[in-house]
Amino acid sequence: MARKLDDIMAELPAARRQRVETRAMELATLKDLRQAVQQTQEQLAASLGVRQDTASRLEKRSDMLLSTLRHDIESMGGTLELVAQFPNRPPVVIEHLWADEGPTRKPAAPVRKRRAAACP
Repeated sequence: MARKLDDIMAELPAARRQRVETRAMELATLKDLRQAVQQTQEQLAASLGVRQDTASRLEKRSDMLLSTLRHDIESMGGTLELVAQFPNRPPVVIEHLWADEGPTRKPAAPVRKRRAAACP
């Protein structure tokens, strides 16, 4: 049976738990996560189906859609879990946020350049 992270963390000595929590807070960016799973930007780009420069830009974004973040995390072999935390209450794991995303968007039609009419 799978064990929950909270249960595992509760079993750790206080000093070790503090080190783990401190390190987890340091992994705050996509770049940190990518490096933690020992991937290069080129490897991440290949798994996303984009070029390396696009992967670099993704890492530098300060705001993105959850679906984009989830896709990026999954391409690194992880899963994204969204947790809401409130004062004096246990954390709430938000599940099924994207379980039924509905129909996928059709890709936009390519933009065709109009040729300028020949001037007489």
